[in-house]
Amino acid sequence: MVSSTSNSELGSGLKSRHLTLMGLGTAVGAGLFLGVGVGIRAAGPAILIAYAIAGAIVIAVMRMLGEMAAAHPSSGSFATYGRMAFGHWAGFLLGWIYYFLLIMACGAELTGASAMMASWFDVPQWVPGLIVVAILTAVNLAQVKGFGEFEYWFAMIKIAVIVGFLIIGVLLWLGVLPASGFIGFDNIRESGFAPNGVAGIAAGLLAVAFAFGGIEVVTIAAAESEDPADNIKRAVNSIIWRIAIFYIGSVAVITLLLPYASIDGADSAADSPFTAVLEMANIPGAAAFMEVVIVLALLSAFNAQLYGTSRLGYQQALEGDAPAWMAKTNANNVPTNSVLVSVLFAFLAVGLQWWNPPGMIDFIMSATGGCLIVTWIMITLSFIKLHPRIAASAVRVRGASWVPWVTLAALLGLTTLMLFDDAARSQVISVTVLSLALVALSLLTKNRTNVR
Repeated sequence: MVSSTSNSELGSGLKSRHLTLMGLGTAVGAGLFLGVGVGIRAAGPAILIAYAIAGAIVIAVMRMLGEMAAAHPSSGSFATYGRMAFGHWAGFLLGWIYYFLLIMACGAELTGASAMMASWFDVPQWVPGLIVVAILTAVNLAQVKGFGEFEYWFAMIKIAVIVGFLIIGVLLWLGVLPASGFIGFDNIRESGFAPNGVAGIAAGLLAVAFAFGGIEVVTIAAAESEDPADNIKRAVNSIIWRIAIFYIGSVAVITLLLPYASIDGADSAADSPFTAVLEMANIPGAAAFMEVVIVLALLSAFNAQLYGTSRLGYQQALEGDAPAWMAKTNANNVPTNSVLVSVLFAFLAVGLQWWNPPGMIDFIMSATGGCLIVTWIMITLSFIKLHPRIAASAVRVRGASWVPWVTLAALLGLTTLMLFDDAARSQVISVTVLSLALVALSLLTKNRTNVR
């Protein structure tokens, strides 16, 4: 494996700051603002342990992926490395299973954002959805530098909100805002650090295990950056600690300020723990403000996911695992057809959620939950196989002789934990069925001519 700028005809306008904010944009979404209460409800303040475990796993996976990506940048990222390590079937599986994951996520983000915006303007839900898709499709069809800049400011708004939330939270905890006295650890003493014991921490781990999912898109985008090796190094090193601060910091503020009994998952911005904290500070319109932030988070994630699917589809076409016309690029070096196919599938994902035939949505959404486990396991196995062949890379995994094996054991342990959990078991079963189907489909393209 040797260093190269790209193995495709894509552009090269992304900068390190674009990659970093893109990773934050995909990982810091509505799941944090609305779903953080689910894990806290399960484990109590001990959810911090679950986040630390999940964070350690993702750090290891991203370091391994970063080393391979810095040595061999590719818009196929882990699909390319799986192909290099284990052959055609692995590249086909990883490319399309992550494509499936991102498309279904696109559908969920678009559905949620359009529903909220429709309530603002009292219009049918499809109206804001169509307008949003038209705008973001235009953004994705423009030069990649423009897309990077758009996503950069999208994500920057979320970061500013979270930083502001952390500052307000600390002032509330100290009793400065409002002047109500030092809160201290009263709420934690009342509930106990782990009110549901080890079983609660295990349940919390399942609730937050995939919280950081999505930052893998950074290594897909790196192939279109000006200096892939250096940009991957900077992005991988900075994304991880920033996400850890945002997630763990936010959870710490929530558990310190809110009674355990009042924290749970939220279906709307008004029920979000973030809103409850802001209301403690007597900030007017906290629920409306958080609803705007959540919509921006959903649209930012949709934008980054649309980009990720378009590049994966493009790379799969180069490898002969998708129609050759999906590899066609326009004057801006953007894979036009692949972008439009991604938009079409995103609309189909939305349509499936509206149609909602019995059992189908449960199966699909369960499968998406397990797709990250498959991806992370295959990244780890690919690194184990390819690491001896990587002569030099801007990103190096410290403890390369043991870190991959510990990570693999942790991922298999998480899978086992899912099998013993009634709610999570369907994820393992669904993604196993999906993976076997994709491996079988790979036989259909095994002997196709590589477009490159």
